[in-house]
Amino acid sequence: MHSIFISDLHLSALRPRINRLFLDFLAGPATSAEALYILGDLFEYWAGDDDDDEFNRGVLSALRAYAERGPRLYIMHGNRDFLLGPAFAARFGATLLPDPTVIELYGTRTLLMHGDTLCTDDTRYLEFRAQVRDPEWQRQFLAKSLPERKQIIAGVRVENTREKKLKTEAIMDATITGIETVLREHGYPRLIHGHTHRPALHHHDVDGRACERWVLADWYTSGSYLRCDAGGCRAIALTDAV
Repeated sequence: MHSIFISDLHLSALRPRINRLFLDFLAGPATSAEALYILGDLFEYWAGDDDDDEFNRGVLSALRAYAERGPRLYIMHGNRDFLLGPAFAARFGATLLPDPTVIELYGTRTLLMHGDTLCTDDTRYLEFRAQVRDPEWQRQFLAKSLPERKQIIAGVRVENTREKKLKTEAIMDATITGIETVLREHGYPRLIHGHTHRPALHHHDVDGRACERWVLADWYTSGSYLRCDAGGCRAIALTDAV
């Protein structure tokens, strides 16, 4: 009995090799898990559940085939695909998880997050996040035509890329303050998150309590996943899994 965790795949029609790696993963290593958790940024961007282009249909078809084999599928919003909605999840019976979510994972209380809210020094991003996560903002945005939405998203991505070049690596990373705050608020659990693209296992001492933090890898150049069972967790590169 084990579960698998991934994040930050950033799937896009422009990255066919990684797309194929993900499809092979769904048909291979992921099939033996009882549950697959995708902790944000499955897609490079998501303009709305009505964006039914050929690439999106292919990914949805693969996810539906995976879920039909039996594993439970859970998806959390990331900073790129926060507009994934109920229609998306309903296509293959996935459960959309709120961020954060606490689960009991084989006897260990585990906190799941995308990880962007841990970057508490990046105040400009957090202000932007608060704006686009507002239900009224999303209602107005989704009321626009799909081409208009895609044009707006393209402009935002260009601006974000420009801003990132002006930020230090430290500003865009999870802060000790942010990490310790959520661990304290949720009763000192194990923490699994993505977003920062800095895969590692960290050990934190918070108020005299030992906490384990796993940071998931991105899939820009290769793929990997976190496999957790009653004995603990370990990161596995896909080249090691086949």
